Amino acid sequence: MGVIIIREMVGSSPESWSAAAADAVSRASHTVRNIRQVEVVRHTARVDEGRIVEFQVELKIHFEYEGA
Repeated sequence: MGVIIIREMVGSSPESWSAAAADAVSRASHTVRNIRQVEVVRHTARVDEGRIVEFQVELKIHFEYEGA
């Protein structure tokens, strides 16, 4: 394995923290290749009228650098 680049992003979902993480990885994979690992840094949720309406995860996406 060569050089690993780490980028931070936030994923969200009305379903769960797991779905929020999966959605973030799915979206990142459209523009980033060679994703090797995901580190969940923080879980948060948005609340409206006493109910969780959106789950959020802050992620660090680790991917392998392809440069020369």
